Amino acid sequence: MPDTTVYPASLQRLIGFLSRLPGIGRRTAERLALALLDWPAEELEHLGQQIARLRQEVKACSVCGNLSDGDLCAICSRPGRQAEIICVVETAGQIAVFEKSGSYRGLYHVLGGRISPLQGIGPEDLAIASLRRRLDQGGIQELILATSPDVEGEATAAYLAGELGTQGLRITRIACGVPVGADLSYADAATLASALGGRRTLR
Repeated sequence: MPDTTVYPASLQRLIGFLSRLPGIGRRTAERLALALLDWPAEELEHLGQQIARLRQEVKACSVCGNLSDGDLCAICSRPGRQAEIICVVETAGQIAVFEKSGSYRGLYHVLGGRISPLQGIGPEDLAIASLRRRLDQGGIQELILATSPDVEGEATAAYLAGELGTQGLRITRIACGVPVGADLSYADAATLASALGGRRTLR
């Protein structure tokens, strides 16, 4: 581990913040912080403004929960999507991974997590009620459960299949192709395309 005590306190603080980002270790955080020192002052100021406004400008889509800068996200407001299919994901970040696969043209619904008794997360803590309201409006023919293929993700998918299974609604689960225990946020596009193509019916 690099000895950050040789750096000024302000640089040490920046390294500490950067190292909290996913996939960024202490050494990488140090390199990033030093690289930022080479940026022009106006670019650093602009970066700081973008970060400061992030929580105010990025919000959840009122329909699906995806990241958006308005009431509706880019997918819900885009014409030509297959409105009769909803793909249920755990986090908004996973939507971008599915979109990059180019194999899905339906809509999404973000749960905001998965059922995890050990972490005190139950069904009532997820966006299941809003999903049920979307289904009650009619017109949905298929619900794709794309929770991660680990114990908690499988339990969440099983719960949703049991709770939302209604006559005329096809409920499917993404197929193997995504390694068991993997986080979908890090799956590549080809793997997700294979998993979507081989999804199986639950109800």
